[in-house]
Amino acid sequence: MNKIVLIAGGSTLVYAGLALMMGVLPGIALSRTPSGPGIKPISPLEAEGRDVYVANGCSYCHTQQVRPLEQDKVFGRPSAPGDFAYQTPELLGSERTGPDLTNIGARQPSSVWQYIHLYNPRAVVPQSIMPSFSWMFDVVDKAPQGVNSVPLPKEYAPSHGVVIPSHQAQALLAYLLSLKQTPWPNSKVAAGGDHAGASSESSSKESTAVAANGGSAAGYDAKKGQQLFSTHCSVCHQETGEGLPGAFPPLKGDAAVNDADPATHIHTVLFGLKGATVGGVKYDSEMPNFGGTLNDADIANIINYERSSWGNHGKHITDKEVAAIRAKGK
Repeated sequence: MNKIVLIAGGSTLVYAGLALMMGVLPGIALSRTPSGPGIKPISPLEAEGRDVYVANGCSYCHTQQVRPLEQDKVFGRPSAPGDFAYQTPELLGSERTGPDLTNIGARQPSSVWQYIHLYNPRAVVPQSIMPSFSWMFDVVDKAPQGVNSVPLPKEYAPSHGVVIPSHQAQALLAYLLSLKQTPWPNSKVAAGGDHAGASSESSSKESTAVAANGGSAAGYDAKKGQQLFSTHCSVCHQETGEGLPGAFPPLKGDAAVNDADPATHIHTVLFGLKGATVGGVKYDSEMPNFGGTLNDADIANIINYERSSWGNHGKHITDKEVAAIRAKGK
């Protein structure tokens, strides 16, 4: 009997010690971690959207933790403990079936894009395997006053009426747009993970020497330009450069893209734009700024790709031209 008590007591003490060392003490330490700069509690609507996010299993496919790996740079800077000060429990996720959403509010701030993507992901990302959440939207004959209908592409729109977001969709949108990182203090690393404004010698050589009539720039890396465009721009403007009618403007044949003076084109990519009028059509969607997430050489590569694709004939630019407009500010 004494042996049984000894074994049971010893096992209990070992278990309690392990629980204390591996669970309780680290939990106490983490609870005292101060919030990162710019981190604030979420609003009631955003909290409701977080509940919608959890209820619909979004964390089964999407993570909210950026690893310090090269492949994760596109999602933002590496996550830090202070980023999660107001997130209990943390929705870190483990399966990376879909993209990481840590910084989605900065990477894709357009509510129009987010609503279209929720209604039917294939409308903006043809190869997407994400399920449709069209049940979060209502089809009505006419949008109520003060409510904007979702400008769906014709092939995805209902046969009658217009689509408007339900309260659940609005709450989920608010939560997604609240997911934004802040740069680390005293760091040149921007929210997107790249060194904004940094132009290495090798990168600089990729974007030099311009042909006056829009011919290929010496050293312009067309393959890299296409890869960067596919990663950062194609979800709105599409791989065809034709955009989505009524939602996102086309780059194919766009006046700013083909203008001999590239200043407007560069400024738009660096600092973003909202409410643009292209070809006589006004687009309410918001284009994110890429000045904080991409360096000058990468932005030059994207712009050169856009200015030489889909029949466009704009003059190529250099990273020095990007740096000059960046220096002037918004």
